[in-house]
Amino acid sequence: MASVPPEVERAVPSALTGPGLGVRLRQLRNRLLERPRFQAWAASFPLTRRIAGRHARALFDLCAGFVYSQVLYACVKLDVFEQMAAGPRSAAELALRWQMPMDSAQRLLAAAASLQLLERRRDGRYELGMLGAALRGNPGVAAMIEHHALLYADLADPLALLREGAAGTRLSRYWAYAGDRCGTLEPHRVLAYTQLMARSQHLVAADILDAYPPTRHRRLLDVGGGDGSFAIAVVSHSPALSAIVADLPGVAAAARQHIAARGLADRIAVSECDALRQPLPTGADVASLVRVLHDHDDGPALILLKRVHEALPPGGALLIAEPMAGTAGAEPMGDAYFGFYLLAMGSGRPRTAAELSALVRAAGFAEARPVPTRRPLLVRVLLCRKAE
Repeated sequence: MASVPPEVERAVPSALTGPGLGVRLRQLRNRLLERPRFQAWAASFPLTRRIAGRHARALFDLCAGFVYSQVLYACVKLDVFEQMAAGPRSAAELALRWQMPMDSAQRLLAAAASLQLLERRRDGRYELGMLGAALRGNPGVAAMIEHHALLYADLADPLALLREGAAGTRLSRYWAYAGDRCGTLEPHRVLAYTQLMARSQHLVAADILDAYPPTRHRRLLDVGGGDGSFAIAVVSHSPALSAIVADLPGVAAAARQHIAARGLADRIAVSECDALRQPLPTGADVASLVRVLHDHDDGPALILLKRVHEALPPGGALLIAEPMAGTAGAEPMGDAYFGFYLLAMGSGRPRTAAELSALVRAAGFAEARPVPTRRPLLVRVLLCRKAE
């Protein structure tokens, strides 16, 4: 077979035989996309017109996203979706109810309709849209939207946040644990955050229990269990199972009240424990960390995992349940949303399932495998086991 002439060999990019090919193709793509003439051609050529339109819309949505979020925030603050539940409403009626000029009410309603939060009827009145109806059915989401006012204020100067960190941010003051991990927090300092997490816990719990029914276990240790909402969901799902909720003293007080109010004090014990400094209670064969690890940097997260490993018997299981970075179809949720939310909070970072698995094994666990959930954007589950 004839050899390739030297001039041809030089003309063929060396990247064709190595990993550099992808880099060169992306560079070519980016050079094309940067050119206004190519953009204009792609927007008019029949085979690329739809793709170009989607990209233009995506870029515009990135620019306008903050405005969209403020429309949603205004609707939640005005309780729009609950008011619409009884039936269609006119702009005039709502302007009077909201105590704002007619033009302003119409502007908000039109904006909400464009975002599918509302729908405009032929008679000019408005009713719930698809997204508004879904939001009304999830009060925990509405609570989180109201809470985001703190994050929006902290992101007013994103460069200052990136350069200076969370010192003095509103979100770090709200998340009281960031500056006090000695277990001396008073109940009133942690109540707001505990209640916020509890309002969406039922959604998370349902998906976790669907992915991993705990019927094979006899006792759960819920570490950082807040007001006991997850433990309550677990023992309600599995009548033969009991639980221990372990959290800081200020949080444990709220858990005792909530558990007693549900009539489950005989099945759910509450342990006052700072797991970063103290051993966890033993006696459980399965433990859970539900939306806990991503609130902690790697060092504290590893300590928590080691505490859980020590508390479990040989063969014991650990469920790690939280939103994870790198979730297919929801990539911005991890690194964009949680990346900046946790930065403003002053603790923690989003992690992929692989990064969590590495932490789990560093803590001594023999196994860590993902368990599919029905809504991975909301929560993903990692099932870990201690060696026999």
